[in-house]
Amino acid sequence: MGLDDRLAGALLGTALGDALGLPAEGLSSKTIGRRFGRMDHFRLLGKTGFVSDDTEQAGLAAQSLARHPGDLEACKADFRRCLLGWFLRLPWGIGMATVRACLRIALGFKASGVPSAGNGAAMRSAVIGVFFHDDPSRRLAFGEALARVTHTDPRAVEAALFAAELAALCSSVGLEADRGGLVRQAMSVVKEPSLKEALEQSLELANKGAATASAVAALHNTGYSVHTAALAAFCFVRHGQDPLEAVAQTISAGGDTDTIAAVVGAWAGALHGEKGLPKDLIDRIHDGPFGPAHLRALGACLAGIRAGGRPRVPGYSAAAAFLRNLALLPVILAHGFRRLAPF
Repeated sequence: MGLDDRLAGALLGTALGDALGLPAEGLSSKTIGRRFGRMDHFRLLGKTGFVSDDTEQAGLAAQSLARHPGDLEACKADFRRCLLGWFLRLPWGIGMATVRACLRIALGFKASGVPSAGNGAAMRSAVIGVFFHDDPSRRLAFGEALARVTHTDPRAVEAALFAAELAALCSSVGLEADRGGLVRQAMSVVKEPSLKEALEQSLELANKGAATASAVAALHNTGYSVHTAALAAFCFVRHGQDPLEAVAQTISAGGDTDTIAAVVGAWAGALHGEKGLPKDLIDRIHDGPFGPAHLRALGACLAGIRAGGRPRVPGYSAAAAFLRNLALLPVILAHGFRRLAPF
């Protein structure tokens, strides 16, 4: 597999996990099983999948990398601008830390990140890892800089660095690679004690062949970055030989389903490439802004830059994104209220 396939795989894998997990976000494992069964097809609106902030922020990070691949400060400044413009188009699913960071950008704060340990930075960082798969120093520098645009808590920053590191390793090996070994290698960037302990526990559970329910009980499934990184690592090690199974198992765990599944999907996509992802599902994701065509174009652009070219950086229609967000808002709200129902 070439780098173009791995980059597209990481972005499209993010979209797959995000779109499949979105309707189940905030639900318990038991409720997901009762209402949906196995989450291997889209449930939000007919047979079409829709991505949320998880995929869109990964796309924004890819766009800023493509514009400024060799200039860290320019890349960070571009990402701040992109993030603010995206925020003004009323995206749904956005976390409170990112909301606060975007407001700080709008008010002109030079340091926009907030002291949150949420998983918003981790969900968008895989593409950084794949792009700099052979450049550890830039991988760490760009990964930390873009994470701190929204999150400054060491747990959130190191979860993002871990996600990027594992994606980089996945994009550099074959399918026969030991996924537990890859997680162990990626942990070299983790110094924060609680995150390191949770990742160690995830590997122990995976090596024992624990069921997903047992892993959830031990690792938890919230939007806290430590929980997200640990549960995602467990699901990737246990089920990463099959990208769809890995994502479906992650969603079955309940909790912050779209974001944790997006992280797992990104790693699976980096390992298997786009060709290893379920094409029938990818093709049913809505192909507007941050849809499959846009994400493939971003992946091809980044691969072209690494090959020494200067391809045009693909953008997206701000008007189309805004209108889509408005049109789908009632659907998102309906799903939100549906979560409150006891049946």
